[in-house]
Amino acid sequence: MSAITEINIPGLKKFKSGKVREVFDLGDQYLFIASDRISAFDVVMPDGIPNKGQVLNMISKFWFDRTNDLVKNHMISTDINDFPKELAPYNEILKGRSMLVKKAELLPVECIVRGYLIGSGWKEYKKSQTIGGMPLRAGYEMAGKLDEPIFTPSTKADEGHDENISIDEMNDIVGLELGKKLEKISIELYKTAADFALTKGIIIADTKFEFGMINNELTLIDEVLTPDSSRFWPEDSYEPGCSPMSFDKQFVRDYLETLDWDKAPPGPTLPSEILFKSRDKYLEAYKLLTGSNLEI
Repeated sequence: MSAITEINIPGLKKFKSGKVREVFDLGDQYLFIASDRISAFDVVMPDGIPNKGQVLNMISKFWFDRTNDLVKNHMISTDINDFPKELAPYNEILKGRSMLVKKAELLPVECIVRGYLIGSGWKEYKKSQTIGGMPLRAGYEMAGKLDEPIFTPSTKADEGHDENISIDEMNDIVGLELGKKLEKISIELYKTAADFALTKGIIIADTKFEFGMINNELTLIDEVLTPDSSRFWPEDSYEPGCSPMSFDKQFVRDYLETLDWDKAPPGPTLPSEILFKSRDKYLEAYKLLTGSNLEI
């Protein structure tokens, strides 16, 4: 079993190559293909996690289907039988890890919703008792559940780190009316997903959404509520006051922290044990959420 880290389809125009996804321009649609690439500390590793791309793609499909009543999304199909006939020779690569989507005008902000205090939010809270510049009450612990989910937008950077911005700064970028819509729907999406995931034994600590406009209508795009765009924690081992285990690339991050590596490219080679432990966590998250094994 090997990971797919490079994806090229001769004759197709590649619109964008991200840390994980390849986006091909099909004229009036895009073809998203999720590779098995893994990034940590903003560096793409030389090795991939087998089946990771399929997990991300099919979890996104799962949530797009479940949240379509809250906000429209750009998904057309993940079924290769619905794809243009000229893609048929590549079905082996495309199956499970690709999605045909409508083209959207991308909004230049990321919509982050935090339900728990962890990561950069926890660091800010410890320093100033704020998150995203907004004051919070005293008494929270690391990984503590917030009284109410908090919306903390950021800029969208093609390379390097996104930068946190205030809601007012976001409204300056997208306009007040659209900014209010983004905040409202992001929190609704997070609450809906977090409540459902909890019934499956998963805590969604935080997540980020991306939106675009299609025919002047706000549309959910990109990936949604995956272990790469969110922090997924197992509920049965969750304990506030310490950093919880995650259903994601935590094994990779933890391993990298033991190395004498300056966190600059190129990334180090990863042992197969670390890669397969991470793979197991991604597959477990999929099974818990959907109730079925991923078709591999």
